[in-house]
Amino acid sequence: MNRLDESQLLRKAAELADLLTGTVNAGASVGFLAPLGRAKALAWWEGRAADVAAGRLAVWVACDGQRVLGTVSLAFPDKANSRHRAELVKLMVAPEARGRGLGRRLLATAEAAAEEAGITLLHLDTETGSPAEQLYRSSGWTPIGAIPDYAADPGGVLRPTTIYYKHVR
Repeated sequence: MNRLDESQLLRKAAELADLLTGTVNAGASVGFLAPLGRAKALAWWEGRAADVAAGRLAVWVACDGQRVLGTVSLAFPDKANSRHRAELVKLMVAPEARGRGLGRRLLATAEAAAEEAGITLLHLDTETGSPAEQLYRSSGWTPIGAIPDYAADPGGVLRPTTIYYKHVR
């Protein structure tokens, strides 16, 4: 796994956009509606570069040669009373690369980096009933509850979201 700096993110933005469109258009709920076009996905990734440069976002990619097969990010709060925690966001694995442990390796990479950075608490949200829930539960994440009708899935249907946390120190 490689952590991207601002310039690397911009160089990989097109590949990350392909990953994002493939993930959303295959039905994963990561904040976008289907069909997600490449231009919108590319603009979204390019818009993350300033957060990476400012240290508010850390992005890792998993590649097979030059092709991005997965990504995960940590979002760091800017409030003084929240410096001990981070949010795990945008864990995505290309549909054709699923089932080979890549999601678990990406998750472990983000958890280890959080601990190394002095983060003691991670949190995330994911669509209730999604395949991602099994990954989080089997990786030691604790569900704290579900919020009904929290977000629309890629098809536009309101779905519940489960909130998870994990102490990493």
